[in-house]
Amino acid sequence: MNTELIDQFIDFYWLSTGASKNTLAAYRSDLKIFNKWLAGKQFTSVNSKHIQDYFSDRQKNNIGSSTQARILTCLHSFYQYLLTNQLVKKDPTEKLSHPKLEKKLPVFLNIQEVEKLLEAPNSSSLFGQRDRAMLELLYSCGLRVSELINLSYHNINLKEEFIRIHGKGNKERILPMGEIAIDYLTQYETNVRPVLLKNGQSDSYFLSNRGRAMSRQNFFYIIKAYANKVGINKPLSPHSLRHAFATHLVQKGADLRSVQLMLGHSDISSTQLYTHIQNAQLKAQHAKHHPRG
Repeated sequence: MNTELIDQFIDFYWLSTGASKNTLAAYRSDLKIFNKWLAGKQFTSVNSKHIQDYFSDRQKNNIGSSTQARILTCLHSFYQYLLTNQLVKKDPTEKLSHPKLEKKLPVFLNIQEVEKLLEAPNSSSLFGQRDRAMLELLYSCGLRVSELINLSYHNINLKEEFIRIHGKGNKERILPMGEIAIDYLTQYETNVRPVLLKNGQSDSYFLSNRGRAMSRQNFFYIIKAYANKVGINKPLSPHSLRHAFATHLVQKGADLRSVQLMLGHSDISSTQLYTHIQNAQLKAQHAKHHPRG
């Protein structure tokens, strides 16, 4: 019965929230681990002490506060589902509070570092042109890496200078593109994409050497390789260019509401992170250069 409830909940959660594949996979894994810990006990007979004991056991394995928070969110959502469907009379997670999460500022690239990274691909090679186009678009529009690699050919309009993005929760947003990004995308569409298709068909905009959609892992390795090539020693990820996009906009005076819409944040508190980055940088510059800093 427990396995069936997991499947039913995951289906419900996807339909009701539009959660990403990664979130669904993480929640499914969390529930399977919890089910194994229960050792045959049914989900419907769990009480608050079981939940407390479970978290005590998990904490012995030194799981981080962010992982604890995700597990609690998962179990709370799961038991709310069971409660709504009258399979339990009480939510056993209701008395647990989320652990305090340490707020870490993301890895930040300054404008000079971004320019070095964007210029790293070899523009005389097919893959270099493709990679330059991907990096330029990522920085021009502040996309999530999942939005970049899942971009469909029919959702990009170079003539009208916009792209249509389906983000988290399948929320749609339309973003303008910069002229430089459009130039490199035009080169990619003209010179590279037809070759990578290998006479096949694909609606994916950015293609691998097999003529298929680029994978998240592949693009992660690509951006790391270019960072190493130009001597950027920071722990980068594809998300670093999204952070750079937002931070540079805020530094140049863009209002937070506009940045929020471009990033696709549902809550402006997520966008306010980039004012913290700017403040941290100003503080560092003051400490470094002011006579009494």
